[in-house]
Amino acid sequence: METAQSLPHIRRVVVLGGGSAGLIAALTLKRKLPHLEVEVVHSSEIGVIGVGEGTTPAFGRHLFEYLRLSPAEFYAVAEPTWKLGIHFLWGPKPQGYAYTFEFEMKSRWPGLSRNVGFYCDADTRWTGMTSACIAHDRAFVRRPDGSPHMHNNHAFHIENLKLVAWLEKACRAANVQFTEATVASVEKGGHGVAALHTSDGRRITADLFVDASGFRSELLGKALGEPFLSYRSSLFCDRAVIGGWPRSNEAIKPCTVAETMDAGWCWQIEHEHWINRGYVYSSAFISDDAALEELRRRNPKITNEPRVVKFTSGRYRRPWVGNVIAVGNAMGFVEPLEATALQVICIESSTLADSLMDSLQQPPPSVVELYCGYNTRKWDDIRDFLSLHYAFNTRVDSPFWKTCREDTDLAGGQRMIQFYRENGPSILAESELFDPANSFGIDGFLTHLVHMAVPHAKPWEAPPAERKIWKERLAGFASHARSGYGVKELLQLIRQRGVSPGPQ
Repeated sequence: METAQSLPHIRRVVVLGGGSAGLIAALTLKRKLPHLEVEVVHSSEIGVIGVGEGTTPAFGRHLFEYLRLSPAEFYAVAEPTWKLGIHFLWGPKPQGYAYTFEFEMKSRWPGLSRNVGFYCDADTRWTGMTSACIAHDRAFVRRPDGSPHMHNNHAFHIENLKLVAWLEKACRAANVQFTEATVASVEKGGHGVAALHTSDGRRITADLFVDASGFRSELLGKALGEPFLSYRSSLFCDRAVIGGWPRSNEAIKPCTVAETMDAGWCWQIEHEHWINRGYVYSSAFISDDAALEELRRRNPKITNEPRVVKFTSGRYRRPWVGNVIAVGNAMGFVEPLEATALQVICIESSTLADSLMDSLQQPPPSVVELYCGYNTRKWDDIRDFLSLHYAFNTRVDSPFWKTCREDTDLAGGQRMIQFYRENGPSILAESELFDPANSFGIDGFLTHLVHMAVPHAKPWEAPPAERKIWKERLAGFASHARSGYGVKELLQLIRQRGVSPGPQ
């Protein structure tokens, strides 16, 4: 890695882009460094990608714990629904399985000699309270007094336009400045970018530029020419066709659904009044028209005109070059299989704010290099995790899935896969194989490897006494989950009775 030049004292930051990436970055900087001058340069001619989005718990922790924003205002304006994880219609199990944020696979229950992963079989649909709630379409269980047991270990489904509206409101409340302008050219010089020139003749300068221009990567990619590193050998999908329909009497699922399709997979994201469906596929195996036909055939309720979004999975070599830092899609993109887009933006924004705070707004080369190393590892961790979803999915025997099983590059996940093949769902190597900052960890890998019935060399039969404990505990989870709150019921309770939407 090249050694970065020392930057001057950073007093003024310009963020290029008014989508979720730019607004989260601007809001984070202004909340953590209120004396910093932060300006968002955006153009109304460049629309926001108005799709349904899923998140991970990192999103809520960033907003409500790191930035200390009001959950009540977020719920009122963004109107999210709760997401406990992802229900995968994937692998050999007809009923599918749940990936949750609770680390259920590596837990060990009283009376059992091994962690949960060793007790799962073909009939196992849930492995803890959260996955039981997903299986029974419940968001949160009831306390003994009947109130909802709400917790922080969940994520959200959000309509992007509503999220952007809330973020912009929060930015303005924090005194972030907004400039409506179209950037016509970028002036290079000094530490990287000297100024942005707008189409109406303005010259906008800053000590630090945050590139949140989306796939265009106007500053990092185009102006500075940072090399782009493709993930094509691990992730074959490069397009998505997106549609949806107004909700009628369907239950609001407390999870995203990820369903195997002929040449990729389809998401279902749950909003209160809208159901969003998107088919992520590889253009090397299916045409846009054929993908649209398959999406419509499998989802006859679609009422809007689906649209195709093209993307390339990969990242730029470095996110911070000179006085330019790229966040979100301007830095990289991986397909939405684990809904990590907003998580990555939050991590990039918080590590930038921390870097500026700890360096007294004059970051030396060592801080820049640490920032680059930490955040590029985050991107590569996601690639590694997503690759195993493709390499071992046996649900569909199409040309696309055959190629995935034969040719997917497991990249940095190869060591974990080898360990699993030799040792089964053991957690002995967790600290050796996974960085503590890895968002998925050994539990994420085990969830998919176990439920997709990836073979290993250490099959184990639980003693009858332990098998009895296992079955009884699963039955208890199911009973408790069935009596819990559905999403629609809980939304009504919050609005009618003023119940807090956060932990109680």
